[in-house]
This record gives sequence, C-alpha cells and structure tokens, in this order.
Amino acid sequence: MQGTAPGITTIDTRLGGMTGVMAAHLVAAPRPAIVDPGPRTSAPVVREALERLGMGPDDLAWIVLTHVHLDHCGSTGILARAFPRARVVVHRRGARHLAEPARLVAGSVAVYGRRWSLYGLLDRTPADRIDAAEDGHRVPLGDGRDLVMLETPGHARHHMSVLEEGEGAVFAGDAAGVRFPGSGLYPALPPPDIDPEAGDRSLARLADLRPGSLMLGHFGAVADPLGDIDLARRQLAAAAAAVRRHGPGPGLGEAIARALPLEPAVASPAGLARWRALGWAEANVDGLAGWAAAAAAADGPAEPSKTGGGDGTVGAA
Repeated sequence: MQGTAPGITTIDTRLGGMTGVMAAHLVAAPRPAIVDPGPRTSAPVVREALERLGMGPDDLAWIVLTHVHLDHCGSTGILARAFPRARVVVHRRGARHLAEPARLVAGSVAVYGRRWSLYGLLDRTPADRIDAAEDGHRVPLGDGRDLVMLETPGHARHHMSVLEEGEGAVFAGDAAGVRFPGSGLYPALPPPDIDPEAGDRSLARLADLRPGSLMLGHFGAVADPLGDIDLARRQLAAAAAAVRRHGPGPGLGEAIARALPLEPAVASPAGLARWRALGWAEANVDGLAGWAAAAAAADGPAEPSKTGGGDGTVGAA
C-alpha cells in the first residue's frame, strides 16, 4: 500500500500475482468507499488490506466502479458479501451485468482467451444493492464530502471517472491509459467498443477539472496529472490517425506500432514485461481494428463496435 492524496490509500491488488499492475483505492471518510476493487482473483488480497486499514464487516459504505471490465470489477460480488452494508455504484449500462453476470463473463473469457484465469469470473451482486449511476451521480461520504461520477467514454461506453471534490482527486480508471511503476504511459484500447475520439473528449473533460491528484487503475497516482492527460490525448490522436490512414485489415498492428510504438513509450523493462504477460498491446490492436471496421461499415465517422455484449461490457484493462 502507498499513500496518495490525503485520505486516499492505494491498494495493490496483485493481479495475477504481479505487483504494480492493478490499483484499488480506499477513500477514508465517515462513509468509506473503495474504488475499483480489482478482479475476483484479488478478492482475498483486497479484503485483507481493508481489514488492515480498519474496515470491519459493517464499516465499508461504498464499492465504486469506473467500469465493468473484470480486472476492475471482478471482486465486487465477493466484497459485497463480506461488507453487507456496502452499496455498489456503477454506470447504468453496467448495473445489470453485476446482477446477472453470465453474459459479461462469457464475453470476457472470449476476449481474454488463455489469460482469463488471471482475472477469474464474477459473482452476482444483488440488484437491490446496486446504484445505477447517471452522469453527475453523487456518492455521499459524510461530513459534506461526495464522490461525483462523471461519464468518460472512450475506453468503454460504460466508463466513468470519479471525482473526490474535497481534494480535487480524480480516479480515472482506464480513461488516461496505463502507467506501471517506473514506466511510461501507454493507452488501453481493448475491444469491443473503444472510441479514441470519445476518449479525447473525456480527457478534455478531466483536464478541465484541473485535478490535484490523478489515480490510474494501472497503476496509482501519477506525478503530473495534467501532463499525463495531455500525453494521453496525443497518444490517442496518434493511434486514431494510424487507423484512419491504414483502415481495417491485415497490417493494422504494424501501422499502430509505427505510429505509437510500445517499447519507447513504456521504456521500462519491468513495464514491458507486464504488458507482454497481460497481452494488452495485442488487445489494443483488436480494439482499434473493431473501431476501424465500424467506421468502414458506416462509411463515415467511427462508431463503437457492436460486438460482445453490445454495451461495452467486454474487454481487458
């Protein structure tokens, strides 16, 4: 665990047994909240961390999700049982998949392939404990503090970032990409419905907040919030331009690699090892290929892919 903004603690969920891959965040308050508790395989790690931080079974008030990709949400059902007073907050498009997870799990296994066991599955959360959030939804923490749910599509149509107003801290999920410890930033653009243009608009929205702290799902607080948001926008623009030039079809991966090469962006050997172990660079190509195919089919501006769950509920990172 490491400190971030005052009152916020980063918990390493040890996704797949690896450190520095997936971060959950506990917001200390009269009504405490955990943001993105990680995959099902990490549930024991996260529960132990919460207990060390003083969270008894009746203490945790909120489980807040930026989106329902299994690396972020997979432990939700288990933690909801362990903390029976906690309510779960998620984008309205994701709520039904927490209550009835079979479709989400099946689509995710298809996308993850042989790596699905890194994440595990997803236990059902009772529907009456789920708050389906619209843009601007407020999560009361007590003492006049709220978390504010902000729609930030691009990585997924059901993606939300979370603003903690008191400290100006933003939990960006995957909206601003991945920055493993000691590594450079690189985007996360998995299938089925990534949209770099929507992602750019979402990042502009986050920049307008001028966040005092920016927390990434992969991994934790960044040193320069506005600098990373600007870099993430330039990376999305480079990826989108490469897709427009090349179009769908063979060779798209090479075109993306030329426009936005992984190795010099990530730079760190340890970071590159994580990217390769997780297969997320290949997932980016698949996601951008889907976006290119949708654009070609529409013969106009790119639209989200309609594959998978149809509402953006399948994808890595």
